[in-house]
Amino acid sequence: MFKRTKLSGAVVAAIASMTCAPQVLAQENTVEEVTVVGIRASMDRAMDIKRDSTGVVDAISAEDMGKFPDTNLAESLQRITGVSINRVNGEGAEVTVRGFGPDNNMVTLNGRTMPTGTTYGGGSGSDGSTKAGGTRAFNFANLASENVSGVEVYKTSKANVATGGIGATIDIKTTRPLDSPGLTASAGVKAVADTTNRYNDDITPEFSGIVSWANEEATWGASLALSHQKRDSGYSGVTVNNWNIGVWGQDDLYNQNPVTAADKAEIVNAPEDGQLYARPNDFRYAFSDTQRERLNGQLTLQFKPTEKITATVDYLYADNDIEEHRGEVTNWIQNGSNLARVVFDDSEIATPLSISEAYGGTVDIGFEQQYRAQSNTLDSLGVNFEFEVNDALTLGLDVHDSSMESMPTGPDRAGEVAIGLGSPTVTGKTLDFSGTTPQYSHNTTVAGNALTAADVGSSILRVRGAGSVNDITQAKFDGQFEFDNGRFDFGVETRQMEMSAYQTSGVNQALGNWGIANPGEFPADMLDVINVASEFEDFNTGSSPVTAFRGDAVALTRYANTLYPDTCLCVSDTNSFSDILEEDTTAAYFQVGLNSELNSMPVNFLAGVRYETTDVSSQSLVNPIPYLVWENNNDFSPGAAGDQEAWSERASYDNVLPSLDFDIQFTDDLVGRFSYSKSIARAGYGDLKVAPGDFGLQGSTLNGAVPTATSSNPGLLPLESNNLDLSVEWYYGDSSYVSLGFFEKRVDNFIGTGQEDETHFGILDQTAGPRALAAQTELESLGLSTDDTNLYAMVVLMEHPEAITDNPTIFPNGVFEGTTEQLLLLGETAGWDVIPEAGDPEMVFRTSKPINNREAKIHGAELAAQHFFGETGFGIQANYTIVRGDVGFDDLGLPTENQFALTGLSDTANVVLVYENFGLQARLAYNWRDKFLTATNQGSSRNPRYVDTFSQIDMSVGYDLTEQISLSFEGINITGEDIKEYNRNERMVRYMDDLGARYQLGAYYKF
Repeated sequence: MFKRTKLSGAVVAAIASMTCAPQVLAQENTVEEVTVVGIRASMDRAMDIKRDSTGVVDAISAEDMGKFPDTNLAESLQRITGVSINRVNGEGAEVTVRGFGPDNNMVTLNGRTMPTGTTYGGGSGSDGSTKAGGTRAFNFANLASENVSGVEVYKTSKANVATGGIGATIDIKTTRPLDSPGLTASAGVKAVADTTNRYNDDITPEFSGIVSWANEEATWGASLALSHQKRDSGYSGVTVNNWNIGVWGQDDLYNQNPVTAADKAEIVNAPEDGQLYARPNDFRYAFSDTQRERLNGQLTLQFKPTEKITATVDYLYADNDIEEHRGEVTNWIQNGSNLARVVFDDSEIATPLSISEAYGGTVDIGFEQQYRAQSNTLDSLGVNFEFEVNDALTLGLDVHDSSMESMPTGPDRAGEVAIGLGSPTVTGKTLDFSGTTPQYSHNTTVAGNALTAADVGSSILRVRGAGSVNDITQAKFDGQFEFDNGRFDFGVETRQMEMSAYQTSGVNQALGNWGIANPGEFPADMLDVINVASEFEDFNTGSSPVTAFRGDAVALTRYANTLYPDTCLCVSDTNSFSDILEEDTTAAYFQVGLNSELNSMPVNFLAGVRYETTDVSSQSLVNPIPYLVWENNNDFSPGAAGDQEAWSERASYDNVLPSLDFDIQFTDDLVGRFSYSKSIARAGYGDLKVAPGDFGLQGSTLNGAVPTATSSNPGLLPLESNNLDLSVEWYYGDSSYVSLGFFEKRVDNFIGTGQEDETHFGILDQTAGPRALAAQTELESLGLSTDDTNLYAMVVLMEHPEAITDNPTIFPNGVFEGTTEQLLLLGETAGWDVIPEAGDPEMVFRTSKPINNREAKIHGAELAAQHFFGETGFGIQANYTIVRGDVGFDDLGLPTENQFALTGLSDTANVVLVYENFGLQARLAYNWRDKFLTATNQGSSRNPRYVDTFSQIDMSVGYDLTEQISLSFEGINITGEDIKEYNRNERMVRYMDDLGARYQLGAYYKF
């Protein structure tokens, strides 16, 4: 398959245009011109690529110019064996291949490494979509599929392929004008209707067009592709911010030890001593509406002055602007004497079926409003030269400069504006976790619980920004020397990568503060009363109160700024982190390809080795915080950051990466393959920064709360995998085949999350110092609970004894008695926050950090089939992938234990039914992914996070009115399947997203 055929000049140009660097990811034998269009032709081309490639390669091909099988590249990729995707707001975004997540797969454009990085929502953590810091994961939602001619997934490594993908290297191919001499063009228009949209446009437009021209001599040409899309969508969801795990009899998660016997909560079905049990921090109903506008453009110029020289210049631009309005209904879980009753289930980790609370006064129910805005901009400029020195030697030079910017576009560069609202009218509530969807009931001081804007006030304002910029400059010089029955490839490559990422400090600006001091402060027309139950299609909120509020977070903030002049609609002047990571990689490679016969059966060998050396420079600009401000019982915020300091560290490593591919043609239709390779995937950018951050605390350490922080490790080595593949493929018809493959990956230097107890920046702990101890002693002498609510109040009172003398009506007996009025005064008076002082101990943070902690093995099997039933037009494509690993997460492991586990492993399946005849094309596609572990060591309890089993059905129908005009109708997720994530068991809901179908009606014209 390595024999080169002398083709016409046009086809030689096509070879040059198939890759930007010769043989970077090229098919290992002949290249065919594409002249047949449609579903079957697209599937045939993909089958031919699989059959004719060396190694294990799967592909997707455009049905025609400007017509890709799915409206989203990630949605198309999930149809390939071993490929699964992550969805954001119901749309495919990132891909996992053979159990390796998005950070461990390399994405290239015409053979060039693409920059990555997507931040969102200021990285606030309000839900699963917010992100901060750089990432190696490529977001396919930024690219329009109409500008793509094909995608090839290389599951086995080669010496001439840039490193970075252990799972796979995914090469996106775009149109080249010299592929098709003459003038060709197409244009398409679609009307998009998303059933999840509630408040924006029900129908949004999408336009695309491609024009390509080359002169008859095929000596020069140009092509331009443009795409513009608007999409209005939404979702409703359920969020639990964290599940705390403890050991019954040892840990006091519900803070009952300090409570007097008379005030202790009733515990029903109490866990056994030593049994793990759980407590949620809160649960929230959320509703969101998103507007997205995406613009893509691709310009390509080619010049071929002689039969031996081809020059290509191309430029890609992709911009994706996102704007989101989000609201919540929030129930915080109370502790201590506010707790009335807890009913546990019978699971191995005792999880509450219900939690009932009763208060001496009132607490608030939250109605936070959020606004998010982000722009993701990708641009790439590249130049490629190919020079055929003689019949045997071909040389190539490829250079490109590419960048990906993900920057906030809200007011004052904010990625998220979150204004806390609440109604301090709740006298008691019960939270019910016994069903699929968490529910709640409460009693308020408002008749019939009929809350209005007059009952709602402000609490805390948070304005955060986060952004990242990833720049890549890559140059490659390579060559190919052909000889009888083989070839020799060689090359050198340099790649300079810089990732800069930042997140502004998470400063809490006090409005009405946590006690909601001023209900009714907003005009009624700024808050719309909505029925939150009606926001859900699939989740049953039962008898939960239906009242919620929806408002413009920016407008509410601007109004609040007039009420509280010390606040502003502005991000912090300091950053929680600001990091710059540089990686300079130099590589050299060679490989030899031979074709021969073994017992009269054609065989092909491709063996090579790649040597790479990488220098890493990591720098963090840090504004150290002096302390955490204790604002109330379990409320803490960072103190004003100090002067900026630069922390830096350097590291380096090198790798020798051999590869071997062998295939044998047992018969004309039966092919066997064997591949071995060593590949690497570099650590995530966020793991390689220098300084600690994300400091947090949710109660006093005196009562057992654990301060948390995160840190990183610039000295991390890349994952290194030894890969084996064995497969057999039977091509029994022109458009039909069956394949079965087995793979194994033995990976060293796997990166897990470890936790260590450390001090940082000299931060002191006022919650366990002399004042806290004195307050605890005083409370005990008064016979009062020493829970965090009373403890905080007593510390404040001992520092401000004037609270008693100045407020005799609140302290009628001249002492602290823990009444609601006393707690409100001591907890909400401006200037009475508690900060550390000399004599307090250093705060010890449970610090999460990445470590190269062990090796692991991933193995699995891929079964795929494609069959067309003669000339009936009916066909079927199906596949099933099994992925297994030897290290899983122990859900019963202690919350104090570091755990390493393989994430992303799951079985997947696809079935696609197609029909194409008499101008009618139809496709019905089913995709299924089993549950999988997506994260480990989350929060202070080191929890796992699982994504539940998910399936989706998509369909499309098209009809050719003429040879030039066709109509189409598409449906995505037509059954409205939803997404659920959970922690140690399914009752521990982390995120639930209620999603819906999306439909598109389109027209296509080919000139």
